[in-house]
Amino acid sequence: MFDSGAMRYVVLQLIADKPRHGYEIIKELEALSGGSYSPSPGAIYPLLSMLADMGHVDIVKDGNKKLYSVLPEGLAFLEENRAMVDAYMARLSCSGGEEGGDLRSLMHALKEAVISRGRGPRSTREHVDAIRAILKHATNEINKLN
Repeated sequence: MFDSGAMRYVVLQLIADKPRHGYEIIKELEALSGGSYSPSPGAIYPLLSMLADMGHVDIVKDGNKKLYSVLPEGLAFLEENRAMVDAYMARLSCSGGEEGGDLRSLMHALKEAVISRGRGPRSTREHVDAIRAILKHATNEINKLN
């Protein structure tokens, strides 16, 4: 959904909104995208270390976790790049904000339904034929769009 350059603006904004743990950031990104995007820990934790190295966030031990909070330098960076930050945040919110989900989520749900109903233990020849007809009809309808 984002390259690492764009992601730093989004993550920094989330931390500026309130101090967070890395896992909370992952879950918040997932929630904001309506479930259509969930970054891996391998993407988030190095980014958090980079933000700390840049002097944008502070890290405080919180038991076995680390709590990230924004520093004045991070707030200044966000304000200097406010238009870009707002655009990225809007993009994230819009990705899952459509009623019924975004296209990617819907395609995954469709794939899961086709596989579970078409290959499942209760699948019959009639099920497979009906699924095939539904998919052909949907494909034709989509291709009719201008």
